[in-house]
Amino acid sequence: MRHLNKGRKLGRTHSHRKALLRNLVTALLKHERITTTVPKAKELRGVADRMITYAKKGTLHHRRLAAAFINDKTVVQTLFSEYADRFKARPGGYTRIAKLGPRKGDAAEMAIIELMPAEAGSHSTGDTASAPVTSKESFGG
Repeated sequence: MRHLNKGRKLGRTHSHRKALLRNLVTALLKHERITTTVPKAKELRGVADRMITYAKKGTLHHRRLAAAFINDKTVVQTLFSEYADRFKARPGGYTRIAKLGPRKGDAAEMAIIELMPAEAGSHSTGDTASAPVTSKESFGG
């Protein structure tokens, strides 16, 4: 039974897995979109969401927690300056995963994990032109 055993091991030791997630979250926050395998993307999602939540809280304690996990100081500054404002109104779900299909060498399922664009009501300079239409009138109902 797997009681109290959450998370994937990804075929790595604890220290290797922690280093992998640190590198992945740093790359994701730096480039806003990365390509990786589906299990790695699913594990990364929780870590990246936690870092953005730290940025939204914005205290010195949370900045130090994020800086202890993220490898690049400029990424930490970007996280607390830009991403905190960008996701201020969003209660969670800061990333999305899109599956790409099998990788050509070993047929591993690949995926793109990316940060969500800014909300339409937000004041940041994000991609707001493609905001989804949600009213019932636009769907003919």
